[in-house]
Amino acid sequence: MTETRTPGKRRLVLWRHGQTAWNLENRFQGKTDVPLDDTGRSQARRAAALLTALRPTALLASPLQRAADTAQALADLTGLPVRHDRDLIERDGGVWEGLTGAEIRERYPAEQAVWQPPGGETSAQVAKRVGTALDRALDDLPPAGVLVVASHGAALRLGLCHLLGLPEETWERLGGLSNCCWSVLSERRDGGFRLTEHNAGTLPEPVLGDDGPAVGR
Repeated sequence: MTETRTPGKRRLVLWRHGQTAWNLENRFQGKTDVPLDDTGRSQARRAAALLTALRPTALLASPLQRAADTAQALADLTGLPVRHDRDLIERDGGVWEGLTGAEIRERYPAEQAVWQPPGGETSAQVAKRVGTALDRALDDLPPAGVLVVASHGAALRLGLCHLLGLPEETWERLGGLSNCCWSVLSERRDGGFRLTEHNAGTLPEPVLGDDGPAVGR
């Protein structure tokens, strides 16, 4: 939280994009601009219909088309414009982008064990980048506003950890987001946030994405 923010009753909805072909193939997407597939577009429409019940007042998205198009499904129902922030793009996967989980394990066993893509971003870098973008957006949100942010699995989980002030050694305790599922944070009286829902919108299932060594498990 920044010092200028007046505590209110803000809510923040962190919404992962719908399914892509690379999700189905368990390929690391990172900053590669992979579009939604037909299932992903259907997921976005279904989730958007549910999210309207939260009465969002602002929409923000990663400019990568899989997140931007997910956000647009909610914009079509609410009439709200979608703003885009490049700091919300997915983790830079370096040489892992386009590789399957099996290929990463085979070619980069040491790096895979600590989930650090060669030539890519560290978890701490992603957490700071995305967390700062979320803080910036919250500063512009009225005290009773509801901000929906459409972004990516690893980016959202790490940004969430940053926003909650969790120490890095605890980040792996927070599970990932399934395609088109979301987490909700509600503002506390001191201006901080608490996590009130996580990975909402689905029954428990494997999470396929760019979000750590448990991907595809």
